[in-house]
Amino acid sequence: ELICGLRAKLQALREERELVLSDAGACAARGEELQALLRGLCQPSEFERYLMFVGDLEKVVSLLLCLSSRLARVQDALRRGGGSADAEEKQSLNQRLSLLSRQREDAKDLKENLDRRERVVSGILAKYLTEQQLQDYRRFVQVKTSLLIEQKDLEEQIRFLEEQLENLEQSLP
Repeated sequence: ELICGLRAKLQALREERELVLSDAGACAARGEELQALLRGLCQPSEFERYLMFVGDLEKVVSLLLCLSSRLARVQDALRRGGGSADAEEKQSLNQRLSLLSRQREDAKDLKENLDRRERVVSGILAKYLTEQQLQDYRRFVQVKTSLLIEQKDLEEQIRFLEEQLENLEQSLP
């Protein structure tokens, strides 16, 4: 029953991931429309700033999510290991924890820098776009970020359930 329940949950998560990927495709299409509009309106240097911002948005958000996920797994391994882990393994996990924490702080700094750049890009676009178009741009940025987060979260949940299912199936005779 447990295996059937895990398989059903896994299937539901995979279907949800497909919906998110579909939404991401629609968001990407909206981004391409916006890009085409801006290419015709903005100065080349301003357009390049926009392109760099949008490209960096995905990279920085993905980096933050990846580091947070890895950090959570190391913290979980430390908790699970508790007193049973040997000193060398515990030291290795603590070193990874420290490194990942520093990397995540650096990534947070990148995100703060990206947020400042977004305000600059938004100011540039305000010169060219109508209020509605500017709101569409801001919604595009917000949706793109949300979809990246949702997609990463679903992938983490799927991976976790796949591991649980595999461990459970291997434990049965």
